Amino acid sequence: MNTVKINKGSTLMVAHRGVSGLERENTAAAFVAAGNRSYFGVETDIHRTYDGKFIISHDGNTARTSSGLRCEIEKTSYDVLRNIPLTDTDGRPRADLCLPSLEEYVRICARYEKVCVLEIKSDLSEEDTQNMIDIITAENYLHNVIFIAFGYENLVKVKKILPDQPAQYLCGELDDAMLERLVKDKIDIDINHPHVNKKFVDKAHAMGLKINCWTVDNPARAEALVEMGVDYITTNILE
Repeated sequence: MNTVKINKGSTLMVAHRGVSGLERENTAAAFVAAGNRSYFGVETDIHRTYDGKFIISHDGNTARTSSGLRCEIEKTSYDVLRNIPLTDTDGRPRADLCLPSLEEYVRICARYEKVCVLEIKSDLSEEDTQNMIDIITAENYLHNVIFIAFGYENLVKVKKILPDQPAQYLCGELDDAMLERLVKDKIDIDINHPHVNKKFVDKAHAMGLKINCWTVDNPARAEALVEMGVDYITTNILE
């Protein structure tokens, strides 16, 4: 099994939670799989733990990716979370899989020279935001990070500290008022792909906004988006 190749033109491809079509999502294995392929970026999800550290997981609890052990990430310490064994994509135990730290994710991206596309899941305080940025800065990789979030205030907090840092707002359909706010705040678009058409792409580009589309696994749809001129496509399996 391998990724599905498409005609991607100049559109940049982002591996969603690593190559999650091949490996258990949001693990070192999935990030390395992306590193060994032609992806521009590697997307992942970050939560703040109970003791103020950061760990990689999409869900707010561990039930789906472990053997059913349910720990609420924001109510559990980092050390406990790190010791929860994860299962492979077929549901069987796999000893090398655990929830990665923020540092491990950044180091894998740096090793393979991939851009970190980092989704902030927790509602972070300004102090938490600074701590997250400090961790990435210590890895000397902040220049290769795009922050994304559904929670707009998380992006505002990042921009307050780092006005020129790339950021993308995760969203569905956008109205004109929100587009104007994105322009004002210098935040790009990370949009659910069914809401994208050529008219929207041309309008956003005319306003100076870049467009990332999630999560696109159908080759024909991906190539249609490429033809529209989207800047990024986030995908589980396409390359």
